[in-house]
Amino acid sequence: MLLVMDVGNTNTVIGVHDGESFICDFRIRTEPDATTDEFNVMVSSLLKEKDIGPDSISRIIVSSVVPPMVDIISNSSKKYFNIEPFFVDAATYTGMPILYKNPGDVGADRIVNSVAALGKLKTKTSMIIIDFGTATTFDAISQAGEYMGGAISPGLSISAEALYKKAAKLPRVEISKPPESVIGQETSKSIQAGIIFGYAGLVDGIVNRMKKELMHQPDSGQSTEPKVIATGGLAGLMMGVSETIDEVDNFLTLEGLLAIDRETIGKQE
Repeated sequence: MLLVMDVGNTNTVIGVHDGESFICDFRIRTEPDATTDEFNVMVSSLLKEKDIGPDSISRIIVSSVVPPMVDIISNSSKKYFNIEPFFVDAATYTGMPILYKNPGDVGADRIVNSVAALGKLKTKTSMIIIDFGTATTFDAISQAGEYMGGAISPGLSISAEALYKKAAKLPRVEISKPPESVIGQETSKSIQAGIIFGYAGLVDGIVNRMKKELMHQPDSGQSTEPKVIATGGLAGLMMGVSETIDEVDNFLTLEGLLAIDRETIGKQE
């Protein structure tokens, strides 16, 4: 079985693939101060609930944007699974051209999401991938399958938290669903409207600007609008208020890790 891990600033998503499908997935808090043993306790206990022992895992592949977690996961994998994990970055994975001025600056999750999105579409078209995490990332993929770059903005949740912390009289509100109206008639509804609908405007504004640039690239041959795929914890919420998101795929990152693992194993064979 393949163990995949996507380590974000707030949460770590873990999945197990048995060769045919993902048979389980978990979301845990990212703890960069955890010890190797503490991290193993968390992971092993979750796997044990699904009757998956360490001997069942043959490979481990990881995307991480949290540098301290690299050593924690590497040491835990070698100590308890007897496996050297594969960490995805621009140096270890070269299957997709990266046109960033410094490819090493591109986060592993952005690479993995792009690989997954390319694999999903059977027809060649440019794409925009939005990942709603601690930060919200927008990644542009050319019709030729090149990673062109993107945009990064503060995530929806930390934007709401910043408002609560910096405005003394405003309460903390739950960001779980959009209010019925953008014209709020109580403070909590006004905050929800401003944050959720305002963030939808941010998303649509960036996506529309990216679409124009992608469709006007020299010699791009692009005749149709780019496909827009969203992932991440708040993707479903934003799908309901955004006018530009075509599809939500909550397993996009895990699917990308699976695709990279298969490609890597194929090259080794």
